[in-house]
Amino acid sequence: MSTSTRRARERASTRERIIQAALHVLETEGVTALTIRRIATDVEYSAPVVYQHFANKDALVLELIAHGHRLMLTAFRQVAQEPDTDRRMTRIASEYVRFAGEHPHLYQVMNDPVVDADERRRVVQPAIDVLKELLTTWSAAHGVVLADPDQACEILWGTLYGIASLSYLGNVGNDRARRLAEQALHAILLGWRTEAPANGRTASR
Repeated sequence: MSTSTRRARERASTRERIIQAALHVLETEGVTALTIRRIATDVEYSAPVVYQHFANKDALVLELIAHGHRLMLTAFRQVAQEPDTDRRMTRIASEYVRFAGEHPHLYQVMNDPVVDADERRRVVQPAIDVLKELLTTWSAAHGVVLADPDQACEILWGTLYGIASLSYLGNVGNDRARRLAEQALHAILLGWRTEAPANGRTASR
C-alpha cells in the first residue's frame, strides 16, 4: 500500500470516528451539547484535528443532517420493493414517522431553519426524488394525472412532517403517529383517485 493511500484511509477513518462521536452526542444529549471541543475529547484528538475535517460546528451539523437523510433514503428504497403501489405509499408514511420517533434530535436538526436552506434542500433531495418516483408510479397505476408532481410531493412531505412533529415533540406516541400518517396518506391518495374521474380535472392544482 502506498503512503498516499494509507494516509487517505487514515484520514477517512478519522473523519468517520468524528461523525460517529458527533452522532452519539446529538442522539443522546441534543444539539446544544454538540461542540468541536466535546467531540475532540470524545474521540481523543485535539480540537485542531477535528477542524481539519470540519471547519466549524455548522459544517459538522450539516454532515449529520446528510447522514440522517441517507438513513431515511435507505428506508425509502426498501419500501420501494413493496409490490403493491398503495402499500408502498402508506409504508413511506410509516417509515418517515418511525425515523422521526427513533432519532428525535437528529430529525430536529434535519429540519432546523437555522441551517442554510439551500444546503438542507440539497441533502434532502434524494429522498424526495424517491417519493416522487413512487408517487409517479402510483399515479400511473391508478390513471391519476398529477398536473404538478412537485407540488403533490410537497403536499405529502408536508403532511408527514406535521404528523412526525407531533411524535418527536411528544404530543402523541410514535406508534399512533405512524398510524395517523398512514391514514393521512391514504385519505390524500383516495381523494386524488376519486376527484379526477368524477369531474375531469387533474388531481393536483
